[in-house]
Amino acid sequence: MGTVLIISFLAMLFLGVPISLSIGASSLLVMLLSEMPLEALPQTLFAGVNSFALVAVPFFVLAGDLLAKGGISDRIVAFAEAMLGRIRGGLSIVSVVASMFIAAISGSGAATTAAVGSALLPQLEKKGYDLDFSAALIAAAGTIGVVIPPSVPMVLYAVIVGVPVSKLFMAGFIPGILMGGALIIYALWVAAKRNYPAADASATQNKGRLFVEALWGLMTPVIILGGIFSGFFTPSEAAAVAVVYSLFVAVFIYRALTLSQVYQLVVNAGVTSALILFIIATAKIFGWELAFYDIPDRIAEVMLAMAGGIKPLVYMMILLVLLIAGMFMETASALIILTPIFLPAITNLGGDLIHFGLIVTVGLAIGMATPPVAIDIYVASAITGLSLEEISKPIIPMVIALILSLLLITYIPWLVTFLPQLVYG
Repeated sequence: MGTVLIISFLAMLFLGVPISLSIGASSLLVMLLSEMPLEALPQTLFAGVNSFALVAVPFFVLAGDLLAKGGISDRIVAFAEAMLGRIRGGLSIVSVVASMFIAAISGSGAATTAAVGSALLPQLEKKGYDLDFSAALIAAAGTIGVVIPPSVPMVLYAVIVGVPVSKLFMAGFIPGILMGGALIIYALWVAAKRNYPAADASATQNKGRLFVEALWGLMTPVIILGGIFSGFFTPSEAAAVAVVYSLFVAVFIYRALTLSQVYQLVVNAGVTSALILFIIATAKIFGWELAFYDIPDRIAEVMLAMAGGIKPLVYMMILLVLLIAGMFMETASALIILTPIFLPAITNLGGDLIHFGLIVTVGLAIGMATPPVAIDIYVASAITGLSLEEISKPIIPMVIALILSLLLITYIPWLVTFLPQLVYG
């Protein structure tokens, strides 16, 4: 039955069946063939989403939409340009730094790419930057959206594994900065090679005014993350606070949204959240059946045997699977499916679960910028009108830079565990 479960799931994915239906249908098939009680189906579906931590998912999705559409991201980007634009190739740095900052608000790679891309890509093209390179850079920087907290995939991982969301959030800062730093180094090298210009003086004037205009947006991550790490509210409560604050700023301070636009954003966030939660619910059945037939333990035994019990080799095998899975599967779906499969191997090796959570998050996040299923590239394509192929070529060295960051995160665990240990002991 375990073989039937895996083969039927992969076959439906190959045929193009949506992943949530592939998970649910393969799980239901095994239940029918093994004569498991069908009464367990609705109970397990409900158990999959019966977690208070998951309340954060729809709120962070909505907060990301409000950020992108409510004028908050535009002002943050304008302030970043005023501060960094006079450096040669400075708009490339602005693209990455703005993505890192907006990542601390949105919790979503696609939302980060959309927010920064909409604000900066027209300016980058106007200043003489190659549009395909600029689109690729912003798409690659969008992967940081799920690494620097808050992060929807981290919330999902915490629910699956049972680790504190706050520790995962704290662990995401250094990896996110490493990824951003790698992209900035490469972008500056390209800027020097292609002689990209610095911004003119007028673009970097009025720093004080731009700071004041951006201050409401700049306060968003301070309120969200400050409240979480101080213990004033939980990550789920922080997500609700993020929505209320972003809504207040977008509607009453910046006056960028009407009530009808807010309504549409709420509907869109509801649809997106429903898809994510449906995947989580069906994955609960899938994971239960995997555990029932001891598939994760058997996979762990095979991996440990192939690697000779050598921890670095096991991690390398996991990285390869994560990077390949990220190329073909949506991040949340891949995380929900792969985490329970790899967990026994990590546990047997004595691996740190917070460290492993960042490995999974970063490994799958890179898939957002790696064709063929690269949501960040599709977002950048929609903004620029460039094809997937035109953006995919210049993004290859950027993906390599991100993979180098992933290797550092994997094999120097201190980079991940330092801050959580410092803050939480």
